[in-house]
Amino acid sequence: MLAKIWKKLLLFILIVMCLFNVITKFVKKSTLKEELLASAKYIQSMKEK
Repeated sequence: MLAKIWKKLLLFILIVMCLFNVITKFVKKSTLKEELLASAKYIQSMKEK
């Protein structure tokens, strides 16, 4: 009985966390230009080292 409750509780927490993750990615979605600039800066810094 207790195992079923824990299983349902953990499944519910997992679903909530997945939804939260998806929502935050949509809200904080950066533009493609920003992504490319960040990648270029990272690659430049790696080449300099």
